[in-house]
Amino acid sequence: MGRILALDIGQKRIGLAVTDPLQMIAGALDTVPVHHIWDFLTAYIQTNEVSKILIGWPLQSTGAESESMRYVKPFYNRCKKLFPEIEVITWDERFTSVMAKSAILQSGVNRKTRHDKALVDKISATILLQSYLESAISN
Repeated sequence: MGRILALDIGQKRIGLAVTDPLQMIAGALDTVPVHHIWDFLTAYIQTNEVSKILIGWPLQSTGAESESMRYVKPFYNRCKKLFPEIEVITWDERFTSVMAKSAILQSGVNRKTRHDKALVDKISATILLQSYLESAISN
């Protein structure tokens, strides 16, 4: 069984989280600038067994697609094309950034760290992945 790799896609950065090989625990992995993501993913997948790529699907609170879909959909399509041996799926990412900011604030870190957008992206990806894992357990 391979790891599940989760991506929280932004315009400038992509937050990444990954499970352990047994797909039980979600952990923050990294934040990568968008222009480096394909090299990063290729290298990561070559050195780690990945069975799924989970992409955060940006929806509005109403369920309608958000403006971010204009760059997430092409990313999703390219992922499926570049990594045909890996299942690429989407997962509702509504409120993950809000939850990540709240978790960072509650952790008691200093003001400078709280405003680190890369940290928010990485934690958002972890929340996204944890949500997916919890859903899989309950089904």
